[in-house]
Amino acid sequence: MTTASPHLEHTLDVPERMHAILQSGYGSTDVMKLGTLMRPQPKAGEVLVQVRAAGLDRGTWHMMTGRPYLMRVMGFGFSAPKNPVPGLDLAGTVVEVGEGVTRFRAGDLVFGIGQGSFAEYTCAREDKLLLKPASLSFEQAAVLSVSGLTALQSLRAGGVREGDRALVVGASGGVGTFVVQIAKALGAKVTGVCSTSKVETVRALGADHVIDYSREDFSEGATRYDLILDIGGNTPLARLRRVMTSAGRLVFVGGENGGDWTAGFGRNLRALALNLFVSQRFIMHTTREHFEGLVELAALAEAWKIAPVIDRQVPLPGVTEAMRALEAGRVCGKVVVMV
Repeated sequence: MTTASPHLEHTLDVPERMHAILQSGYGSTDVMKLGTLMRPQPKAGEVLVQVRAAGLDRGTWHMMTGRPYLMRVMGFGFSAPKNPVPGLDLAGTVVEVGEGVTRFRAGDLVFGIGQGSFAEYTCAREDKLLLKPASLSFEQAAVLSVSGLTALQSLRAGGVREGDRALVVGASGGVGTFVVQIAKALGAKVTGVCSTSKVETVRALGADHVIDYSREDFSEGATRYDLILDIGGNTPLARLRRVMTSAGRLVFVGGENGGDWTAGFGRNLRALALNLFVSQRFIMHTTREHFEGLVELAALAEAWKIAPVIDRQVPLPGVTEAMRALEAGRVCGKVVVMV
């Protein structure tokens, strides 16, 4: 692993101002505009990255809308996000390191999670970055971290085992496409649920069986699953339990519906209470953002066991249109933002 000197290192020519997508408040895509602002300065334990590519994810959508409202109460910003620049996933070049940084130096090619990646420059904590594998392009690396970590950790939280019959509800999304691939790499027999236009993509990822939800109700099938991952869905708990084995595990990965305050998390919390009374297990996953998980993802990618599904590439001004496509369910896999 390349290391850097512990003092501030700044060897590349970096302009004082930068282009970025700026978010003026919470709401629709209208709150996001291309503009300029002063580039950020890395604090202790941070590095400044020149962004080559960034990834669009559901977390960024939540930060755009400010929903569920609970997230505002939790400290993300009450009337507007604390960070005016959206975006998390990134891949790029380190141009400056803050005090105490030892794992990177200027010139390193990295990927990971930053603080406003829809910009020419962004700061990221040292422990949320990893050197970019040479076999991955900037575009591929830029969409690996947020969704890949969520997928990997959700499967671990569900105790995935070789031979498990796994059902992935939402198999064609940013997280779902990684879940299908990682579950297969870990030896599970995977059934993916998605819309008609995305069936062939999910099948190409290695799913043993694909259910088109517009034509078939997975909860009416005869198969019982050892592990279910419900990704950003709102399927009633009773329907999910119907297809679980008596000792099956159900992992909730986010939630997109169910009210402005909880966005579906009420269903998840009710399921957690059932853990006291039934043999089935219910788990609500929260992703831990750390480079240790990125190491495992990079190893899977370099071994060709996973590959990001890239729906489209857009320039910075194209972020708003890409967000509209994500909202409408027209994105299969990930969107890359080229900077």
